Amino acid sequence: MVADHFTHVSDWVFDLDNTLYPPAARLFDQIEVRMTNWVMRELGVDQPEANRLRSTYWREHGTTLAGLMRLHDVDPAPYLHDVHDISFDSLTPDPELARHIQALPGRCIVYTNGTAPYAEQVLAARGLSGLFDAIYGVEHADFHPKPDRAAFDTVFTRDGLSPKRAAMFEDDPRNLAVPHALGMRTVHVAPEALPSTVPTDHIHHHTDDLTGFLARLVNS
Repeated sequence: MVADHFTHVSDWVFDLDNTLYPPAARLFDQIEVRMTNWVMRELGVDQPEANRLRSTYWREHGTTLAGLMRLHDVDPAPYLHDVHDISFDSLTPDPELARHIQALPGRCIVYTNGTAPYAEQVLAARGLSGLFDAIYGVEHADFHPKPDRAAFDTVFTRDGLSPKRAAMFEDDPRNLAVPHALGMRTVHVAPEALPSTVPTDHIHHHTDDLTGFLARLVNS
């Protein structure tokens, strides 16, 4: 049984975007539009170039912000405030997910490449407020993004989390490599599993239904 692989877990770490809400909500589409507009305005480039930079920086640096900081010395605070100023109308409460998270034994944590205030807004829209013992954003990682090892080390040290007694739920498979190396149980949350041509040694489990997966762990 899948639950047997989690009997040692006392710390449950959840990514936010496309993990604690379904990708069909398309929340990140709004963020990407704001990212592109910000790059156009601040770097003085046209839309195609801004889109190219946004995508390239995400691919090569982990997040668009990381690329902007490293290559353009961008101040992260105004950027993060701007790109997360979006509508949450596409999100709906999920009482079943809330019930299963609440039933998990030990501590529950949100760790996102977004900001903690943004995470709190998402959690409120999903009916998940008050269920997490800690919420960490990129600001708590000194603006190092997942998948950088420094980001995980900073957040986990701040939290006092023991990776060998923890599990990580994440939609971006890149962000599970370091948790796996640290000894965490890793769960890829996405509509489809990775194709066989992509290395998946760092992924212990895949699910397209986080609520159902947690139900199998807690029998709630």
